[in-house]
Amino acid sequence: MSQSGLRPTHPVTVVNEYGEQTEQQIPGEFPLTIRIDDTEIVTLMTLGSQPEALTLGYVRNQKLIDTIEEIVSIHVDWDRELVVVETRAGNGIDDWQEKLNRKIVTSGCGQGTIFSCTIDKLYEVVLPQANIKQSDLYEMIRQVGKLNDIYRSAGAVHGCALCHGTESLIHVEDVGRHNAADAVSGHMWLKGIDGADKVFYTTGRLTSEIVMKTAFMGIPALVSRSGVTHMGLELAQHLGLTMIARAKGKHFLVYHGAQNVELDAIPQKRVVPPPTKGMLDLNTSP
Repeated sequence: MSQSGLRPTHPVTVVNEYGEQTEQQIPGEFPLTIRIDDTEIVTLMTLGSQPEALTLGYVRNQKLIDTIEEIVSIHVDWDRELVVVETRAGNGIDDWQEKLNRKIVTSGCGQGTIFSCTIDKLYEVVLPQANIKQSDLYEMIRQVGKLNDIYRSAGAVHGCALCHGTESLIHVEDVGRHNAADAVSGHMWLKGIDGADKVFYTTGRLTSEIVMKTAFMGIPALVSRSGVTHMGLELAQHLGLTMIARAKGKHFLVYHGAQNVELDAIPQKRVVPPPTKGMLDLNTSP
């Protein structure tokens, strides 16, 4: 591992609505081409802060390399905007032409890509049953919200986290949620972390691509502060993945797997009685 991360934000001078000049931070966005031995795979647009973890997670979640033991080294060369993965085989991916032949451009921020071999491997995934406590979910959302340092400084990024109970074990921000998800996966792969009793959190919408990445990480529960897509929901239902979205503060919607969410004592909804005839209703406009 070369540890070649770039600084995540960069200062720029802007002019506000009062005509005043002020300095602000903006996130980086750099092209990084992944090459496995002599085979060029894809060019990603990334923040650049965790290129090795991003690369590991990408090849893992695309099912291009099955085990981390097959990898000898990863070398990042920002001058050439290139990261090279050296494998023990030394001659690229087995049947690489067939694996890379069909690409699907996804709805991921910055245009994600899925290869046909990725979808083929999806049918082999068997996820354990999730078990989430409502109180833990609230605390997890609160704790993860404290970690989005780049977003608070510069905006324009997504954050993803691997959580256990109320604790965030790994947190990554990047310009695309699929990049952040891959970097989390790369850290998991490198450290040998099992996803079976974990929850994956993201600030971005839950598309089919994010569901696939979560499943390949072996994580049975997915939480987002954003919404879901129809294909993402269908895929979660097929895989048996618990899907929770619109999760902010103490509000959430379980789109699939409600039986796996242990609710606390459910508060009674406050019912506002209709205004009595002849009384002024302050909640309505004249």
